[in-house]
Amino acid sequence: MSQPEPTAENAFPITPRNRVRRRPARGFYDRTNVHRILDAAMVCHIAYAIDGQPYCTPTAFWREGDHLYWHGSSASRMLRAEAKGIPVCLTVTHMDAIVLARCGFNHSINYRAVMAFGRAHRIEGTEEKLRAMDAFIDRFFPGRSKVLRPPSPQEIKATAILGMEIEDASAKIRAMDVHDEEADYAVPAWTALIPVAQVLGAPVECPRQHPDADRAAGGMAGYQAGRRLDEVMTEMAGLAYPNLAYPE
Repeated sequence: MSQPEPTAENAFPITPRNRVRRRPARGFYDRTNVHRILDAAMVCHIAYAIDGQPYCTPTAFWREGDHLYWHGSSASRMLRAEAKGIPVCLTVTHMDAIVLARCGFNHSINYRAVMAFGRAHRIEGTEEKLRAMDAFIDRFFPGRSKVLRPPSPQEIKATAILGMEIEDASAKIRAMDVHDEEADYAVPAWTALIPVAQVLGAPVECPRQHPDADRAAGGMAGYQAGRRLDEVMTEMAGLAYPNLAYPE
């Protein structure tokens, strides 16, 4: 994959913490690649430290422009700590292939990954929390919040929403075929590139399904068995945000 020349408008600043040092040719700092990789994911991992002890927590998240959002229980130690504005690193990884070579050193995986840095802040106020809670649902299932029961006051109180403006970020992408040293091609070891993808299965419907429930309503039409999750996530982002664009 060729690396686009970043512009001031389309690139995150390159800093000591986001600079790709190992295999720098695989590093990308433009918003196009960073946003595409983030938008193709539903789950991220958030790294942070509390009293010098590092933690890394998986959670669902979504993106709005250069802001990332995630939610959890108001009683969560992670969210209580992050709400104080501590530095966090949010990461996403898509594993695209297993690469089997003729020596252990050249075995690898193909992947798309992002590291995004910033400081978390808590979303305050009932109105803004409600907007964020609906945005969370509608990001993955566009329009679904309109067909759901609104959250109760207790549910709103029990839910914490955190946001983070991306201060700097980088993507790292490996998309290569099997590569061996010339002399190793004489080794009779089976080699291949094995594609890897998360694929949706057939839905198992609730046994108490409402007779008037319409599966196609509320952004569910794209969730078809056999489709790749990353492709569905990208499609849903485009439906949730009609003006979404990945400038080259």
